[in-house]
Amino acid sequence: MARSHDETSSDPGEPDSVASGLLAVVRQAIADAGGWLPFDRFMALALYQPGLGYYANGSRKFGSMPGSGSDFVTAPELSPLFGRALAAQVGQALAAGGWGAVLEFGAGSGALAEAVLDTLGDAVTDYAIVDLSGVLRQRQQQRLARFGPRVRWLDALPDGFRGVVLGNEVLDAMPVQLLHFDGEQWCERGVVWHAGALAWADRPTTLRPPLDAPFVPGTTTEIHPQAEAFIRTLAGVLQQGLALFIDYGFPEAEYYLPQRHGGTLMCHQAHRADGNPLADVGAKDITAHINFTGIALAAQDAGLDVLGYTSQGHFLINCGLVVLLDDATLQQRAAAQKLVTEHEMGELFKVIALGRGLGEGFLPLGFVRGDRMHRL
Repeated sequence: MARSHDETSSDPGEPDSVASGLLAVVRQAIADAGGWLPFDRFMALALYQPGLGYYANGSRKFGSMPGSGSDFVTAPELSPLFGRALAAQVGQALAAGGWGAVLEFGAGSGALAEAVLDTLGDAVTDYAIVDLSGVLRQRQQQRLARFGPRVRWLDALPDGFRGVVLGNEVLDAMPVQLLHFDGEQWCERGVVWHAGALAWADRPTTLRPPLDAPFVPGTTTEIHPQAEAFIRTLAGVLQQGLALFIDYGFPEAEYYLPQRHGGTLMCHQAHRADGNPLADVGAKDITAHINFTGIALAAQDAGLDVLGYTSQGHFLINCGLVVLLDDATLQQRAAAQKLVTEHEMGELFKVIALGRGLGEGFLPLGFVRGDRMHRL
């Protein structure tokens, strides 16, 4: 999910009590489910259980260095030029439709909202934020207070929306289901309580990955019904406009390659990555890469147009990042370079554009060169 440059620390409460409280909730959920809890339900509790889950407790998430007590950094915090370049795409779409509204999901520290609002000025008349984390919402409100009533927070999706939708590192934090192939059958992987600790347990299932591929025995991978359902729900709200989602991931044919037999599930804590979501529950982020083909198909099935798909590097360069570097300091250039270089964020992160009612002649600025829709 969204990964602040200098976010103000807040008292996270008693970490031990938060961890023990969340573990008790998870154990009860396992018991209520008959002793086996599907991983997607476990992931939802670990991340979003009110007051206890990772995104719902008071621990610091965002920061550029481990010494800050943070766990990861995201593009808007890494460089304000990310938000300024993205604003060029937002501005083009707003002008094309004659709108002034932006709707952001999972606004993190508020860094992206701040950059877009500063860059576009009065062109944005209404900036709405939907964020499940009450703690992060409070920090966003502090950071964005200078913009006054132009910025507001929603507890639920509006009935209808015309404008630009933004989601930076949102889809990757939506709970996934885990599937395991033993060479003969597919099982769904879940969580049990065994010998005084959380443990994995598999059950046979009719669920399958969306791609009929030569899966290697021992493969563990993810499917993304919640992220795809979110896109379908968004399609019911977006009456006219452009939706941009930036995240790490692959098209389906690459997502389920045999060499990716371990899946993409990953945890982030103190700027280190690990693959064990059953340890330190509530104290670290849990994410999975995005199957962008599944996102595109869900959008099309729900009546949205897929208007572009490319790497973050191509997208930002198309949106004028190189020109923005002209007035940047050496330090700012070094930070911005990480946004576009292939061995950093430039290739791993992708951008997909979905829309409705923008007209056949509308070509989103960020996809003028390097579009990869043919690979979805």
